[in-house]
Amino acid sequence: MIVLITGASHTGKTLLAQRMLEKYQYPYFCIDHLKMGLIRSGNTTLTPEDDDALTDYLWPIVREIVKTAIENRQNLIVEGCYIPFCWRQDFDERYLPSIRFICLAMSERYIENHFDEIVEHESEIESRSADTDCTKDVLKADNKRIVDGFERAGEQVLLIDSNYKHAIEITLD
Repeated sequence: MIVLITGASHTGKTLLAQRMLEKYQYPYFCIDHLKMGLIRSGNTTLTPEDDDALTDYLWPIVREIVKTAIENRQNLIVEGCYIPFCWRQDFDERYLPSIRFICLAMSERYIENHFDEIVEHESEIESRSADTDCTKDVLKADNKRIVDGFERAGEQVLLIDSNYKHAIEITLD
């Protein structure tokens, strides 16, 4: 089984991937690690701020890693924001039954009511530099973009609206 975890910034994608690793003992692949390895090694001139271009650059690599894992009957958790809205079209019927897709987003109300907690937990699993660009408005806009894009592509989005911990727990079942 391949678990693809994506979503808006600060929604707990990495936390969910870590919890799944602990529960299912599946290896975990972080797209951000691939991104930074390619950037730091000089294999691309893209920067961490080039989100759309990074999706175009990274997704073909990640897509083929997923296919290889499925062909080898290996389990893998793949986590990151660089999964395109139309990801499903890159896999035929041989692959799709082996992929579980999870997209996390927060409602505007949740962001408004829990912004301080969101920022407080931004380094829960990995060390992040303080994100001075993380504001309520930025988070709201990013979450809306993610929800609109994936829903338009026919994907379900797990919308965190009130109880964050419960939302994460139900994905572990």
